[in-house]
Amino acid sequence: MNEIEIFPVCAFNDNYIWTLRQDGKAAVVDPGDAAPVLDYLRAEKLELTAILNTHHHADHVGGNAELLSHYRVPVYGPHDERIPTVSHRLREGDRFTLAHFGIEFSIFEIPGHTRSHIAFYGSDMLFCGDTLFACGCGRLFEGTPQQMYTSLAKLAALPDPTRVYCGHEYTLANIRFARAAESENPELVRWEREASAQRAKNEATLPSSIGREKRANPFLRCDQPAVIASASRHVGKPLKDAVSVLGAIRDWKNNF
Repeated sequence: MNEIEIFPVCAFNDNYIWTLRQDGKAAVVDPGDAAPVLDYLRAEKLELTAILNTHHHADHVGGNAELLSHYRVPVYGPHDERIPTVSHRLREGDRFTLAHFGIEFSIFEIPGHTRSHIAFYGSDMLFCGDTLFACGCGRLFEGTPQQMYTSLAKLAALPDPTRVYCGHEYTLANIRFARAAESENPELVRWEREASAQRAKNEATLPSSIGREKRANPFLRCDQPAVIASASRHVGKPLKDAVSVLGAIRDWKNNF
């Protein structure tokens, strides 16, 4: 068999629908729009074998029904009635093997962005939707800073080489904020230079890696003195615990 390739199908303004492909078969992660997926499958002569959903937002699941009208495939996703097309509902610690590809995925429950958000981890790949972004994290639409902190800590415990495939092309904007939160971090200078060159060529800045996120992502560095100090300055009072720091910098990022 040939090696598995991961290809980003672009959707909307900045979504990535991650497509795993191997020997004429494909699986897609978070197909918010069916049209670009169908176009890609036809152009590349690929047969869809599975859909993976991380959370219920329309820009991640909106294409499920249309894809299922063309392909009878399993849909793996969270226990959430807001995604009626899911056929295999998954919880923390569940495992399944993706047919044809032979990848065994482990499931992590990572609430914060939404209450039922999950991530898929297998073969040194992490598909984490909108919880962990390259150099950022998702907005707290349905969760608390404590939930997001716990979820991010769970992902940060994965091996450093783990490739991080998130749902949006937010990297440069996130790096700009991270430089405000931790201005002396040299990793951010390197990453901004690399990401700027990639975007100038219209290339994806992803995947990131868990190791790089731990070195540069302020939301994974809420225990670092420089991040604590900048968060404290932003709210105008001293912050002593990492959860409070995360909440402060997430609010700061919302209006940055």
